[in-house]
Amino acid sequence: MAQTETVLEQIARHGPLGSGDVGAQEQRGTGGWWDWHPSKTALEYLWRTGRITVSRREGFRKLYDLTENVIPKEIGSAQPSFDESLDWACTEALRVLGFATAKEISDFYDFVTASEARAWIARGLRSGALREIKTEAANGQLRDRVIFTQDWPSLQEPLAVSNRLRILSPFDPALRKRAGAEEIFGFSYRIEVFVPAARRQYGYYVFPILEGSALIARIEIKANRKKNLTEIIGFWPEAKVRFNAARTERLIAELKRICLLVECRDISGIEILRRM
Repeated sequence: MAQTETVLEQIARHGPLGSGDVGAQEQRGTGGWWDWHPSKTALEYLWRTGRITVSRREGFRKLYDLTENVIPKEIGSAQPSFDESLDWACTEALRVLGFATAKEISDFYDFVTASEARAWIARGLRSGALREIKTEAANGQLRDRVIFTQDWPSLQEPLAVSNRLRILSPFDPALRKRAGAEEIFGFSYRIEVFVPAARRQYGYYVFPILEGSALIARIEIKANRKKNLTEIIGFWPEAKVRFNAARTERLIAELKRICLLVECRDISGIEILRRM
């Protein structure tokens, strides 16, 4: 506990800090992503127990501050009932997912069970807040599962489809459930960071590419801080998807946006795209 109190005092004294700030002199082991230095472990403990909160991000770096400096007192001192918490969790899960089964709603937050999600859905159906819908799979077949939605009116409106290409995070809500993404988009996606290199189908850290309502390709990119470059390591269009000059330029435009996000000056490896 001494380490957590030391870290808490540092944040109280200096304001928002990241893991590198509180553990700059500590040695990290060689066990991979989860082999944290002691101060990072203390940060995680303090965050999970509510004593500190993420106040903002700088790129991918999280900065933590005392919870009372981030969350207004009236919110931090609120004592919602279990039913209120359950309703909030199910409502937020469905809002983020757009439409979902009871299991997908319950899986979104750890404390909601499948039976509680089903009971919440039943109440929503009785009140008219929720609707049952059937959805079509990527192959055109009607899916067996019943899907529930709160946003029925907007589902009746034709979607404005953009031709912009978007590079998605592997943890995007659309991909959160891999089996569901495959059923809806016809796109089989797995993260292969823990797969031995010789057994990977694609690459170490591969991002899906979305065009309109279709997942059309995947790309492996890496921010090379020393060279100030976003490097294209690999690129795999889906079968029957052709990357003509116009589509390739839209992908390059998205990569330039990623450069801004990761604070890199330029892109390397564009020739990999132009060979497609």
